[in-house]
Amino acid sequence: MNLTKIINDGCTINTSGTTGTPKAVYQSPDKIRYANQAAVRCQNIDSNSRIYTVCTLDHAGGLFAQTLPAVSVDAHVDIEQFNPYVWVRKVQEEVTHTHLTPNMARAIMATKTFQNGFDLTGLTVMCGSDRVHSSIIEAFIEKGATFIANWGMSECGPVAINKTFNKGDLVDKYHESIMGDTVYCDTKIINNELHVKGNICVNDDWFATGDLVEYKDGIYWFLGRKL
Repeated sequence: MNLTKIINDGCTINTSGTTGTPKAVYQSPDKIRYANQAAVRCQNIDSNSRIYTVCTLDHAGGLFAQTLPAVSVDAHVDIEQFNPYVWVRKVQEEVTHTHLTPNMARAIMATKTFQNGFDLTGLTVMCGSDRVHSSIIEAFIEKGATFIANWGMSECGPVAINKTFNKGDLVDKYHESIMGDTVYCDTKIINNELHVKGNICVNDDWFATGDLVEYKDGIYWFLGRKL
């Protein structure tokens, strides 16, 4: 896969199906450029960063959350199939950033290495594609990681709404499915459904995400999918 060509020419990716019927979504070069800028800014990625990609590049999270943003600033990228035992060894080898799904995070948490004094100081973990439970956030920041709970989708972002946690931060358990307090696109809520618009979106007009949310005390919380 020629990642630089994707940045320059755009590409079509398939949605995962977790938020509805799987479909192909075209990502224009302009959309990719703006999405890369948001991801780089959010995660403090630069040419000295070392990215460890373990999510599939067939979908938005694996390709757009860290991989293409890293390529856009000439950072080092390693791409491997996910294995929790390999992951806990690999991230101790000068890795600065990695992106996980919640299920991947839980698999890592179940390893003996993670449970026995594992130190993640200096590692930024972005987590998304499904509900990010507060227990996952707490487990990783207790190990010293910077943890970014992230919301996005193929049509927007995928770095669109998120919140960054560091060791010692209080993890609010209001709904236990946090989306975030920092937004990289325009948003509005109509009948509890999140609508998005902006340069990191594939559509020019407002897009109805199908996600039901609540905005409370400056934070977006995920309530579920619209039936």
